[in-house]
Amino acid sequence: MIYFDNSATTKIDPSALKSYDQVSQQIWGNPSSLHQFGEKAWHLLEQARQQIADLCGVKPGEIIFTSGGSEGDNWVIKGTAIAKHEFGKHIITSSVEHGAVMNAMHQLEDLGFDVTYLPVDDQGRVNPDDVAKAIRPDTILVSVMAVNNEIGTIQPINEIGKVLEKYPKIHFMVDAVQAVGKELDPMVFGPRVDFATFSGHKFHAPRGTGFVYMRAGRKIAPLINGGGQERGHRSGTENTPGNVAMARALRLVKDGEHDACERERQIKQRIYDHLKGTPHVHIISGDGHDQGFAPHILTFAIAGVRGETIVHAFEEHDIYISTTSACSSKKHTEAGTLAAMKVPDEIATSAVRISLGDQNTLADADEFNRVFDQLYAGFKKIID
Repeated sequence: MIYFDNSATTKIDPSALKSYDQVSQQIWGNPSSLHQFGEKAWHLLEQARQQIADLCGVKPGEIIFTSGGSEGDNWVIKGTAIAKHEFGKHIITSSVEHGAVMNAMHQLEDLGFDVTYLPVDDQGRVNPDDVAKAIRPDTILVSVMAVNNEIGTIQPINEIGKVLEKYPKIHFMVDAVQAVGKELDPMVFGPRVDFATFSGHKFHAPRGTGFVYMRAGRKIAPLINGGGQERGHRSGTENTPGNVAMARALRLVKDGEHDACERERQIKQRIYDHLKGTPHVHIISGDGHDQGFAPHILTFAIAGVRGETIVHAFEEHDIYISTTSACSSKKHTEAGTLAAMKVPDEIATSAVRISLGDQNTLADADEFNRVFDQLYAGFKKIID
């Protein structure tokens, strides 16, 4: 099997799974309990927090555990809206954000907030000047993702941060779900970034784990109230085994980060070079050498063949890729990145995404290319 759908989810690392199992079986106490068994669980939880903070180059008090990226996005956006609504109801985001951000924005619009959706260029990238122009006296939040999940565009987070240096009271959130292990930490944890959201299952941790980086001094309202866990930011009994496993998974990813990125660039380039120039094939992502794109995502389309058809054709050869969310295959209602880029419908509906992981090899790329040639010969009869 060749798994090229790592942006959707990754396989849990065996050592992370072992950590999860050991903590679940041996130290299952509630970290909030006063007895010794609860204290052991609490210390494990705080060790995990410290390890993640050290790996990210931040303070342990700036790490808040969540259930994943969607919860983190919703919490920062809505928590800011609740905490700062007296000072303004204007929010700025991009037109290519993940659904967790977009749908949270839509919900706030229903509640009377005003959201500006910034346009993007033909590579799916926001212009920092547009951010500057969109800022108003009542702006309370700017939310722009680090890496686009559909085509891999790296957004100009540092440049946007420089714009926001003049506006210290505006919160700046970065959805960093696709940025882990891609050598982007200096950008994600930049001096003007206030919040960054992460999802464990994107880097070989268990599903249902994640964390938010919240820069010291920033305050937002909690979405989940209860026993006051996570220093009152996110109530609910902590997922101790999941968070311990997530810390281990993150350490393993960070240990091999540079080599993994280099290998992903090589794999991406080999496939890119094979697809380039093929009639009816439109490559939407940059190549492996393009520093404006993440090393692990390559999106292309075979005009005239629906994305779902391409995905299932590769699946028959035990190769797993995905469609993008350019449109919903059932409802055709989601705009998505390609629509925001003004990609023609006949290409957008044919788009598929390869998303690499640290387990992939150049041999996987060669097999993909071989199968592509075989499938393309059949597709060509349809589209010619």
